[in-house]
Amino acid sequence: MIIREMVADDIPELALLYKQFWNEDSYVEKMYIKFNKFCKTGTHVMMSAIEKDRLIGSVMGVICSDLYGSCEPFMVLENMIIDKNYRNKGVGKALIFELEKIAAQKKCTQIILVTENNRIDACKFYESAGYNPDTHKGFKKKLK
Repeated sequence: MIIREMVADDIPELALLYKQFWNEDSYVEKMYIKFNKFCKTGTHVMMSAIEKDRLIGSVMGVICSDLYGSCEPFMVLENMIIDKNYRNKGVGKALIFELEKIAAQKKCTQIILVTENNRIDACKFYESAGYNPDTHKGFKKKLK
C-alpha cells in the first residue's frame, strides 16, 4: 500500500467509495471542478491510499485560518473513507499519519473532526489514533 496526495485520476474511484459507504451517487464532474479548485487554493489536503493501482481509502484535511491567540491555522479532518474490504488493516491509520505530518508542516496547531455517535467503529478508530473524545464536545447542524 502507498499513501500519496490525491490526483484527479482518483476521482471516479473515490465516487465509488462514497457510494459504497453512503449508498448515494456522487456528481463526478462537480468533484473534478472542486478538486481542481482545492488544488489551486491550497486550503485542502487530499490523501489517497493505493493498493495494486486501486484507490482503497481517502481522507481530506481542510486548513482553516484562525484569529485566536497567535492566529495559527488548524485543520478539520473530513471525508475519511476506507473500502469495506480493507477496514481494520491499517489503511486509516496510515492516512491519518500522513495527514498529521502535512498539518504539522503547514503549522496547524490541531486537527479536529466530527463523527456520528452511533458509528461505534469509527469512534473507536479515532480514539485509537489518539483523538480524545472526552476533552471537547462537537455539534453539527445540517442545513440541507
